[in-house]
Amino acid sequence: MSSALLRVVVVDDHRTVADALSLAVSGEPDMECVGTAHGSVEAERLVATLVPDVVVMDVRLEDGDGIELTQRLVARRPELRVVVLTAHVDHALLARAAEAGACAVLPKGEALTELITTVRSVPRDGFAVHPVLLRRLMGAGPSGREPDPLLTAREMEVLELLAQGRDPTAIARRLGISVSTTRGHVKSLLVKLDAHSQLEAVVIALRRRLIRLDDDH
Repeated sequence: MSSALLRVVVVDDHRTVADALSLAVSGEPDMECVGTAHGSVEAERLVATLVPDVVVMDVRLEDGDGIELTQRLVARRPELRVVVLTAHVDHALLARAAEAGACAVLPKGEALTELITTVRSVPRDGFAVHPVLLRRLMGAGPSGREPDPLLTAREMEVLELLAQGRDPTAIARRLGISVSTTRGHVKSLLVKLDAHSQLEAVVIALRRRLIRLDDDH
């Protein structure tokens, strides 16, 4: 039975944080935290020994840099998925994380449900950046929007809610429509924006100034 579970290793230099993340992961029915590490040396040993599917990686470790460690781990095991956590973000950090082979970058301190969802679903060949981090990088942006006749009014509503970090279930509740209908709108958005993930659709929309991220979270 346990062999079917998603195996996760948590790497964080703060032991309390590592323990909290470990408990959150192991509390899910489809995954288990098989180990925690607080530094690079310990993490490399655990990953080599325990062969996890996913590593949750803090950027700052007690004996090194989490992104440099990510690069080493992915170089040895290209199928490994690494989700990077950071309290501070800039364009250079995102570029380094992408080049290192990370699959996602999330803000530290966000709801654990967001981390769990990302650990469960982020694809190995993707690179997802949480909208909160995009907000910090891009600010609120221009007040105006470029019209896009490709997107319907409902698709724009769904897109704006995706940019707020809401999942299809939450969007369905907010708009008073079914989850199935919401997922249909999301699929349509991905096609129209030529995006491969919901977060990529948000990034494209921000770059095209179709939406803006308000300062309020």
